[in-house]
Amino acid sequence: MKTKLFTAALLLSSTLAFSQAHNVSAGYQKPTDPAVIENLEQWQDMKFGLFMHWGTYSQWGIVESWSICPEDEGWTQRKPEHGKTYFEYVKNYENLQKTFNPTEFNPEKWADAAKEAGMKYVVFTTKHHDGFAMFDTKESDYKITSKNTPFSSNPKANITKEIFNSFRNDGFKIGAYFSKPDWHTEYYWWSYFPPKDRNVNYDPTKYPERWNNFKNYTYNQINELTSEYGKVDILWLDGGWVRPFSTIDQSVDWQRGIKVEQDIDMDRIGGMARKNQPGIIVVDRTVPGKWENYVTPEQAIPDHPLDIPWESCITMGNSFSYVPNDQYKPTKKIVETLVKIISRGGNYLMNIAPGPNGDFDQAAYDRLKELAKWIKINESAIYATRSVAPYHDNEYYYTRSKDNKTINVFHLTEGERYTVPNSFTFQLPENSKVNNVKVLGHTGKIKWNQKDNTVTVQNPTKNLEYATVIQVNLK
Repeated sequence: MKTKLFTAALLLSSTLAFSQAHNVSAGYQKPTDPAVIENLEQWQDMKFGLFMHWGTYSQWGIVESWSICPEDEGWTQRKPEHGKTYFEYVKNYENLQKTFNPTEFNPEKWADAAKEAGMKYVVFTTKHHDGFAMFDTKESDYKITSKNTPFSSNPKANITKEIFNSFRNDGFKIGAYFSKPDWHTEYYWWSYFPPKDRNVNYDPTKYPERWNNFKNYTYNQINELTSEYGKVDILWLDGGWVRPFSTIDQSVDWQRGIKVEQDIDMDRIGGMARKNQPGIIVVDRTVPGKWENYVTPEQAIPDHPLDIPWESCITMGNSFSYVPNDQYKPTKKIVETLVKIISRGGNYLMNIAPGPNGDFDQAAYDRLKELAKWIKINESAIYATRSVAPYHDNEYYYTRSKDNKTINVFHLTEGERYTVPNSFTFQLPENSKVNNVKVLGHTGKIKWNQKDNTVTVQNPTKNLEYATVIQVNLK
């Protein structure tokens, strides 16, 4: 990134998210609804998804939403040209609605590129914390389809609907990201009080009618998303500080900052979502219980397998939102991230941020195209797999087929380029008896031998990029 401050902020955010990842399995409740269990199993088979953070903030090329929160000024430092005072800044930020006109928006292009790169599901930010709705909500005029937004006259103005339809047509599962906190509505940040931090700026127990209005506001918007936008497979709820006070984990630093009750009645919301969309996965992030059907470490990978469904959401660049000249990760790094995640039993939700013109940077398309070649060769070792011991041993990472008849061994090396060895030597689980060995991408014969639980494979080719996959079929 351009500034050391922003880079430090990303590292801080990653550290907090990583520490959070080590607490995620506490209090997990396995779903009991057969339709949810089936959907979750299918989702775990998919392994790789696309995340997209997009809103009016892309016009300033800044981090999404956070700059309007006083608590977060230190790491989202406001630029003087955007407002000399806090209130002037917020006014100018909200006025970005009046210039947002992403005329190059073409979700079919995104869906095609993501599908080619092996992605199987999409999660889109229908509304972030700033409250700007990228869908045609009836609850607010702060939305993409408002007459105050230039793009409202475009035939594709209802961006969420267009994205969901395009990706659904390409066979993707559809995920609706939705922020529980809403810093635009008077029901959450009431103008009677100044906002102090990311939490509600009044005490809901002292103003129960206002808080009840906020609960209804949230319920109604989620009802719209789950009843008017076709089949939705995942409801991805962000803003974990909006939660029952009794669920706060005092061992987690950011949760200690929650000082008031913020229960929005997830039973009511989740029940409505399941009525509208039978089997929908609900992800009430960081709030353990029956509405957190899978957990979501952010910008980090747990260092060991988790025994519950999980997904790491990680940016392709340095930022979740569009930033000019963002530095996109090399394809080798993306492959390594995917391998590490699936070897520990998780899914990889990779974020690409559209810009103010309505398209990805060309560099993002380049990465997806390069990734597509490797995925196509090695897809049988990626999808519909699960973790298996030893999970990770030096340069080797493992997955297994769901029927336990195949072990997939991924070989990675450090450095900018993948170093292809002359042979591979790795361990298999106890009492594994090998029937056959393949090096994916090579069609000829393979020389290999097994001694006890150790297998050695002679490398038949030097033309592999990013990582090698050895597929071991067991007797």
